[in-house]
Amino acid sequence: MTTTPLIIGIAGGTGSGKTTLAQMILQRVGPDHIGHIAHDMYYNHNPQMSIEQRRQIDFDHPDALENQLLIKHLHQLKGGETANIPVYDYTTHLRTENVTPMPPKPVILVEGILIFADHVLAKLLDIKIFVDTDDDIRFIRRLRRDLEERGRSVDSVISQYLTTVRPGHTIFVQPSIKQADIVIREGGRNAVAIDTIVARIHQHLANI
Repeated sequence: MTTTPLIIGIAGGTGSGKTTLAQMILQRVGPDHIGHIAHDMYYNHNPQMSIEQRRQIDFDHPDALENQLLIKHLHQLKGGETANIPVYDYTTHLRTENVTPMPPKPVILVEGILIFADHVLAKLLDIKIFVDTDDDIRFIRRLRRDLEERGRSVDSVISQYLTTVRPGHTIFVQPSIKQADIVIREGGRNAVAIDTIVARIHQHLANI
């Protein structure tokens, strides 16, 4: 019998299918058993900067994220405590005043492009999954998402992709595939991979 949560990390480039994979796992296992944490919520809070300065931040560099806070929250969840997950606003590039309380659950999914790039954070992940998807597919997905969900212009998305996203992927994200226990293609569209992950989660739940 075990009460320690199973912490699963899902990494991969922007638009690789991480979120789709996480949502498919949530649907298959049920939200009562799984807590979902997006690394994006942990971007640094910089209210002392102007909006223009915040827009110039390299969000594809590990230094843009407050990993120590995420690490603290994972330790809280492992210890049976509730963690207050920050809420990040992509339009202002600031955290809001709200938080999302997350009670301890048997399984915690942590999703983000850079979660394997921090060795201390990576050590807290019991299973590390890297979603590997072709660059052109990832760019198209990112472009569509930023236009539809974040109110961006085509020019701004392309400029950011060429300036920070693609270099950051090459320098930090893709090399972190070496940390992965499982490498899968096409995220939530990979039924075999999802079956394998869900079976491992059910095995963990059966031992609680």
